[in-house]
Amino acid sequence: MNQELNILRKELGNELNQNILHYWLQHSFDTNYGGFVGGIDFFNKPIPEAPKGAVLNARILWTFSAAFRHTNKQNYYDTAKRAYNYLIDYFIDKQFGGVFWELSHTGEPVNTRKQIYALSFALYGLVEYYRASGEEQALKEAINLFSLIEKHSFDKEKNGYFEALSRSWQPLSDMRLSDKDANESKTMNTHLHVLEAYTHLFRVYKNQRVQQALKNLIELFLDKFINKNFHLNLFFDDDWKLKGDHISYGHDIECSWLLYEAAEVLGDASLIAKVKSLSIAMAKAVLPAIDSDGGLYNEHKPASNSTDTDKHWWPQAEALVGFYNAYQLSGDELFAKQALASWNFIKNYIVDKKHGEWFWRVNKQGITYENDEKAGFWKCPYHNGRACMEIVERMKVNNELQIL
Repeated sequence: MNQELNILRKELGNELNQNILHYWLQHSFDTNYGGFVGGIDFFNKPIPEAPKGAVLNARILWTFSAAFRHTNKQNYYDTAKRAYNYLIDYFIDKQFGGVFWELSHTGEPVNTRKQIYALSFALYGLVEYYRASGEEQALKEAINLFSLIEKHSFDKEKNGYFEALSRSWQPLSDMRLSDKDANESKTMNTHLHVLEAYTHLFRVYKNQRVQQALKNLIELFLDKFINKNFHLNLFFDDDWKLKGDHISYGHDIECSWLLYEAAEVLGDASLIAKVKSLSIAMAKAVLPAIDSDGGLYNEHKPASNSTDTDKHWWPQAEALVGFYNAYQLSGDELFAKQALASWNFIKNYIVDKKHGEWFWRVNKQGITYENDEKAGFWKCPYHNGRACMEIVERMKVNNELQIL
């Protein structure tokens, strides 16, 4: 097993630097209007008038900031700085605060709503840029976003975070993150990424308000979002009434390790113990959704007993980390073997060996969809880049393997 994991570590280092980050350095810069292009098609052709999304820019910021800390390569830092400057100059709302959801390809605000998901990713990216650069202004911007989320999105009466608000922080009738989401006011997905962002902020800013908010988020996952079958409840109304029973396997496995990371950073021993057993149970609950080729299915609808058997790029990346995390927590080699199987599936079906980067998805037969973007509003280097860095760093920190 150690030999196989050693090979995994080396391959992931190569994947990060020679494929994923290389692709974004080569193809994503917008040399006409600054920042990064809003979309690149399946065949690597830029989509010149594609809108620019806050989430894509923030995820590029996080990824290249983390990659610089990981490798100390100057061009990674330069790319992170490009993303930081564009976020500050164009996405930050100078009048009302927060970040715009969407800009035109020229950088003009198109959708000015305050989607808390986007604010969370901006916060996450800003903290990582601060860690990479030491630039105090980046941390100040992150703290300001935290304050805005707490002021405008936190439900002081019933707990949790409202999904979205208008530019001036007023309620919206349509709060959906995307067309695929239910129009509900409290969603697991947004809470997961607020948790992720607050975890990162608390690493560098040991503030009592951040500490309390992070602890509350962890407890919300224990009380509301993780159900008795160790899957996630996805949508709730204002009063925490559950809406729907869909299972999102990618979010299940992603949450399994992000939640444990949050508990560790918080440092609450009793929560760490609770979350440890839950993390292992959540990883185990995902195993039936693994196909014989090692790929993870997208989602399941219990009401109709129907499964979306497409295998999207990001659940595979999160499976790699989630199963490895479960192996570290439990010592059960079953999880290590599944992490290896996830990587083998990614290598065989998800990595685009011809055009670079990863395909958005393949179907059950391993066939790609040529209408899918290679980069865009949601397609980014964060899930796959982070997976590579997470595994390599975990192996370093735990001295599990020889230094390569």
